[in-house]
Amino acid sequence: MSTLAPLRLLREPWNASEGNQSNATAGAGGAWCQGLDIPNELFLTLGLVSLVENLLVVAAILKNRNLHSPMYYFICCLAVSDMLVSVSNLAETLFMLLMEHGVLVIRASIVRHMDNVIDMLICSSVVSSLSFLGVIAVDRYITIFYALRYHSIMTLQRAVVTMASVWLASTVSSTVFITYYRNNAILLCLIGFFLFMLVLMLVLYIHMFALARHHLRSISSQQKQPTVYRSSSLKGAVTLTILLGVFFICWGPFFFHLILIVTCPTNPFCTCFFSYFNLFLILIICNSVVDPLIYAFRSRELWRTLREVVLCSW
Repeated sequence: MSTLAPLRLLREPWNASEGNQSNATAGAGGAWCQGLDIPNELFLTLGLVSLVENLLVVAAILKNRNLHSPMYYFICCLAVSDMLVSVSNLAETLFMLLMEHGVLVIRASIVRHMDNVIDMLICSSVVSSLSFLGVIAVDRYITIFYALRYHSIMTLQRAVVTMASVWLASTVSSTVFITYYRNNAILLCLIGFFLFMLVLMLVLYIHMFALARHHLRSISSQQKQPTVYRSSSLKGAVTLTILLGVFFICWGPFFFHLILIVTCPTNPFCTCFFSYFNLFLILIICNSVVDPLIYAFRSRELWRTLREVVLCSW
């Protein structure tokens, strides 16, 4: 990647001098410390796929009145957050390609301002995506454990307040991050936020799976069909594993990168790990591609509406 890069503020630790970083890298040795040369075309391709997928989700939810419910509103907001990741990635990659080929010549001061704006957009989309993943988990939890009271608990007004609060908090937090990015406390807040969301989703989904398992056990014991119980339990376990596995695989390396920036900025191993920053960004973009498949496209009603949208039958 060129000098203009997404979240450049996190690419390398700021609390270690350039000489120390070079010495650490040289001391670590090995070809693996050189990182991966990820072509800009891959960023563009993944960004376009994510953008199209999430645009279809938003269009389908807006088109079908049967999908105008808090759960699908939260999925729509998640799609918008993922689109922000895609749009910011596409914009920055295009600028890099144009600058590298001499088509676009911009002053260094303008490049810095543009980079800060895109960094802020990416940071806001990261926070909002994580937040809406947690909100969707809470919404599903209420649906299962408080099914009879769901519509009184998750009213449209509360859903709107929740969505507005997430977007406001994401905007404020991204502004604070760009302004005070050299403060370790800011990174610790981001790391704590990720760990909180990971634990929240883990606890809620395991509790939901435990309840489903208990119900299936009761049904199978009454009907004397243990095969059905085992099959359904296995399917639920696979779904749970996919949800948590995708979340951890796509977001874990990026936040582990932040942890290493705080804990060991000059350690040879940490310095080598920093060189794979572009790979961690690719994983985040891949998460934007996978999210619609997990949270949106599994709905039959949404699938039907998506086919109508693709066929332009408005």
